Amino acid sequence: MLRKIRVISAVIVLLLVTWLFVDFTGTAARSVGFLAKVQFLPAVLSLNVAVIVGLVLLTLLFGRVYCSVICPLGVMQDVVSWLAGKRKKNRFGYSKPKNWLRYLVLCVFVVAVIAGVNAFVVLLAPYSAYGRIASSFFQPLYLLANNLLATIAEKADSYMFYHVDMWVLKSVAVTGVAALTLVVVAVLAWIGGRTYCNTICPVGTTLGLLSRFSLFRPVIDTAKCNHCGLCSRNCKSSCIDSKNSAIDHSRCVACFDCIGKCHQNAISYKMRPLAAKREAGQEAVDGSRRDFLTTSAMLATAAVVSAQEKSVDGGLAVIEDKQMPERKTPILPPGAISANSMADHCTACQLCVSACPNGVLRPSEDLSSFMQPYASYERGYCRPECTRCSEVCPAGAIKPITKAEKSSLQIGHAVWVRENCVPLTDGVECGNCARHCPSGAIMMVPSDANNPESLKIPVVNTSRCIGCGACENLCPSRPFSAIYVEGHEMQRMI
Repeated sequence: MLRKIRVISAVIVLLLVTWLFVDFTGTAARSVGFLAKVQFLPAVLSLNVAVIVGLVLLTLLFGRVYCSVICPLGVMQDVVSWLAGKRKKNRFGYSKPKNWLRYLVLCVFVVAVIAGVNAFVVLLAPYSAYGRIASSFFQPLYLLANNLLATIAEKADSYMFYHVDMWVLKSVAVTGVAALTLVVVAVLAWIGGRTYCNTICPVGTTLGLLSRFSLFRPVIDTAKCNHCGLCSRNCKSSCIDSKNSAIDHSRCVACFDCIGKCHQNAISYKMRPLAAKREAGQEAVDGSRRDFLTTSAMLATAAVVSAQEKSVDGGLAVIEDKQMPERKTPILPPGAISANSMADHCTACQLCVSACPNGVLRPSEDLSSFMQPYASYERGYCRPECTRCSEVCPAGAIKPITKAEKSSLQIGHAVWVRENCVPLTDGVECGNCARHCPSGAIMMVPSDANNPESLKIPVVNTSRCIGCGACENLCPSRPFSAIYVEGHEMQRMI
């Protein structure tokens, strides 16, 4: 029964988290957005005390239930392992814990968080790793299915579905990292079950330190055990030493597979005696309590420390794609406050990138902010009424803002490029930028101060400009816009 509850819960969570990353309507964010906020590392980085305390208590009470039910990367490994088990039964066996590797990776991870080496941190964050996989590979399939249904619905005079712009390859680097992560995790899960969780994952190691002291745990009744080894051969964590009737609870993910496999009913999930002796044969790191306290202190320190494509010529000529201008300062998502704040909190999970309805956000390929989101306006612009990215961010990297605050938040300012402006290059009236500026920050003035009848050019009032990018996106100049947005080091309200 426990295993059935665990499996059903895990499948539901995995499907809902995946939906969160592939949905483009905002429905998932409003309905199940809390699943992103209860992930361990985003909660730590956002200083979400309630979630952190809840997960710590959950682990101290029931063991690593988080790894088996809540963590999407962990559940994905179980799915791969289950598929592998269809080909070969009883394929696991007890192996000694590779504690030197586990704690080395954890220490390096903590140091990287404190030092702000984000490129390393985001690679190992399990929730973010799954987010990149879902965003890179599952969302395009979801969008394709939606567009096919929209085509079918249109033929039936139904508008239940609508076509959306597909953006398959948002970033070569992110897609490559996602593909590599998927291959490594899937291969390890296919061969050894939870090898990744118990050797590489820093969250798994941290919760493993906690689970040593869990109140409820799988326990072997030595009076009933005949040392057949069936439990060990079915343990995906390779943590059951059947010869010595011992379980390494730091690696046990509370999957309950062993309970159902034991023909002698020798394994049960029950409360441990408070004064229980250490089980024979179980290897433990000397001073595990001290290691736990040290690790907790280090983590606490670390925590403190479609887009649109516009037809501007009536479809009479081929429209050249816009190219990204060279910005001195990147444009951060509205609510990100500053680059330093983004670096301290962002886990590069790609949830905001997937959720952006206007195709504005994309992952950075710069090493200093690797895979973290930034804005660019070749495919759309940041609509003043949209706050989707701030609504879905689980780590506090993008602070929640209201629609009223969004319309007054300066994330950058527009810059006019004279040599690209259509009135001066083609000798025709334009004014697209001024007409579509939602903040009224652009005025059209005569290009010749001595001739009021001369063609008009834009003048930007930077004190009113919010950096939404409507002017840049809708400028007819190709491939570079005659007006573009330069980011601000620090976002501010006007």
